[in-house]
Amino acid sequence: MDLIKDLFKGDKVIWIIFLFLCLISVVEVFSAASTLTYKSGDHWGPITQHSIILMVGAFVVVLVHNIPCKYFSVLPFFLLPLSCVLLLFVMGMGIITGDRVNGAARWMTFFGIQFQPSELAKMAVIIVTAFILSKFQEEDSANPKAFKYIMWIIGIVFLLIAPENGSTAALLAGVVFLMMLIGRVPWRQLGKLVGIVGLSLTLLVSVIVIIPPSVYENVPGTHRFSTWQSRIKGFFEDKGAIPAAKFDIDKDAQVAHANIAIATSHVIGKMPGNSVQRDFLSQAFSDFIFAIVIEELGLLGGAFIVMLYLWLLIRAGRIAKRCDKHFPAFLVMGIALLLVSQAMLNMMVAVGLFPVTGQPLPLISKGGTSTLINCAYIGMILSVSRYVADKEAKRLQEERQMQDEKLQAAAQALVLHARELANAEGDEDESQGQILTEALQTVQAYDGGKQTSKEEGDI
Repeated sequence: MDLIKDLFKGDKVIWIIFLFLCLISVVEVFSAASTLTYKSGDHWGPITQHSIILMVGAFVVVLVHNIPCKYFSVLPFFLLPLSCVLLLFVMGMGIITGDRVNGAARWMTFFGIQFQPSELAKMAVIIVTAFILSKFQEEDSANPKAFKYIMWIIGIVFLLIAPENGSTAALLAGVVFLMMLIGRVPWRQLGKLVGIVGLSLTLLVSVIVIIPPSVYENVPGTHRFSTWQSRIKGFFEDKGAIPAAKFDIDKDAQVAHANIAIATSHVIGKMPGNSVQRDFLSQAFSDFIFAIVIEELGLLGGAFIVMLYLWLLIRAGRIAKRCDKHFPAFLVMGIALLLVSQAMLNMMVAVGLFPVTGQPLPLISKGGTSTLINCAYIGMILSVSRYVADKEAKRLQEERQMQDEKLQAAAQALVLHARELANAEGDEDESQGQILTEALQTVQAYDGGKQTSKEEGDI
């Protein structure tokens, strides 16, 4: 039992949320990986691989959460340059060799394992943003220099990620903005940023939607424009105006079958393993796993997963509020915002409230790099919670010690005062002497009990 307590420290609620998400992931990925099973001919291969990744991820959580959170501030110094170099490498290989998956060069193979550099870049940006905000905190707000430093970093990383993975770049930028909002960056700077980003986004969307893909298909860095165009137009298309007999379900098969999965789920669902649409969704185990979750676990299961992510955000907020230093507070909030924002984006895509983005559901979708990085995020949150708990325990111990010292001093003062009164009156009878003796014995017993408790605690 003591060994378990030593290994699994930190906030118990965060541990419960993590274990629930992993359990749901194992069950639903096993059910949703039918297309992978068909392609490989191995029924147990996909779920075995995913289970191994989750077990490695659990080890990562245990390892990271035992690291003092102050050391996390060192990570960006090598993670940020490394991720930028890897992003440039992946982008260059995509241009030179044309080696892309689903039209995007996001992965690189390392010893037979697919690796996504953007996940490292996301972690580095979140940590460095928390570090900068903590260093430039002033009495009423953050120093304006913090905004400039953060903009330079997020700007470089954004330009490296956006050409191949626009949704990830936008998600990261949004989370950084929320971190700056929490970090008390001046409203004037944030307002200018919102205006510039709003105008730029409007212009970009207009260019993507209006200009035909044939015009920019040979322009470097615009190979994803046609995909973005089809997704944006498909999202805003009035499907209700199309007669059912003429509706082309194969035109946007992923979204169509996801909608069918949700529409046929009802309240309690079809139960795990009974999904029908998993055989028609090519990314049922990843981008659209939430649709499969609702189809099998019903609206109640979907609501439960939403509650888990919101619970994670609320719990992280409580941990951050209890921090006595800025860096761990900003770090835990940045991580929680990233995980929950990505989860909400994935779920909105699955239910048809947002265009397709390709964002996996954190800790539930099948994945390698993303799962391990998300486990590292959970470990960081637990590390901060352990730091907060240790600080509070130390504070309570000091308060109890001060109270004990005050009580002892008051008892000794009372005895001395009584003795002075007795000597002054000159009639210290047997009863008064007995009272003084009992008072002294009480103080001595109190001191002896404290000493014994201290020795037992040391042992």
